[in-house]
This record gives sequence, structure tokens and C-alpha cells, in this order.
Amino acid sequence: MSKALPTLAEFFAALPADRRATMTTLHQAIRKAVPKLAPLIMSGMGGPLIAYGKYRYKSASGREGDWFIIGLASGKTGYALHLCVGGAGGYLVEKNAAKLGKVKTGRSCINFKQLEDLNLASAMALVKQAANSGGINAVK
Repeated sequence: MSKALPTLAEFFAALPADRRATMTTLHQAIRKAVPKLAPLIMSGMGGPLIAYGKYRYKSASGREGDWFIIGLASGKTGYALHLCVGGAGGYLVEKNAAKLGKVKTGRSCINFKQLEDLNLASAMALVKQAANSGGINAVK
């Protein structure tokens, strides 16, 4: 049996106080940037995370499923902001990595140790772009 996912309130309540403050600040910034994308808790990327916007994807291999456009996670050593948006021109995060501050990036992930390391204004500009772009391999 799979374990039930926590509610949004339970997710925040389970975080240590210092992590809760950072996650709350990020959550509020995302909600302000993309108020139409309702938050929900999803399982993925190593545990539960806050997802904003859900879409249906179909990969080249034929695998289909539901995924999130924007994801926010608190890990063991830092935080991750996922922007699952890319296309023929490349991945949104990868193309804009230099603008994001003292972070590590992957194709669609921004990892950082503390909030001060992230250029929040640049990240929220990308969040807005992501919300208007749809997801990776989205079924049209």
C-alpha cells in the first residue's frame, strides 16, 4: 500500500522551523507570481513536494502520466525549485542559469542551500514563463 500524501498544511507543519520559514516565503512568492496554479502535494523527486499546475505528458518512449509544471521541495541539505518546461530551444532553467544566483542547476531544476543564494526576482520571472509554457512533452 502506498502512504497517503500529506495535506499542504501537514506538509508545512512537518518541516523544521527554519525550513518552514524559507519554504513559506518561496510558496508565497510562487502563489503571487502564478495565482491561477493551485498548489497540491505530489510525490516525486525523492519525496513529497508542492506542485503548482498539473499536466499530462507523453514521452518519446510512449510512457504517459501526470506531472507538475512547477515544483518546490525541501531536501536534506537544501531546496529545489523545479520548472519542468523545455522545448526545441532547450530547457528554461538551463538557458537562464546565469541569472539565478549562487545555485546549481540542471535541465529543469534549481538547487540552493539558502534563500539568499537564489535571485528570487529572476526565479519568479521564470516561474511566470513556465506557467505560460506548459510542461515537458505535454500532450496537446
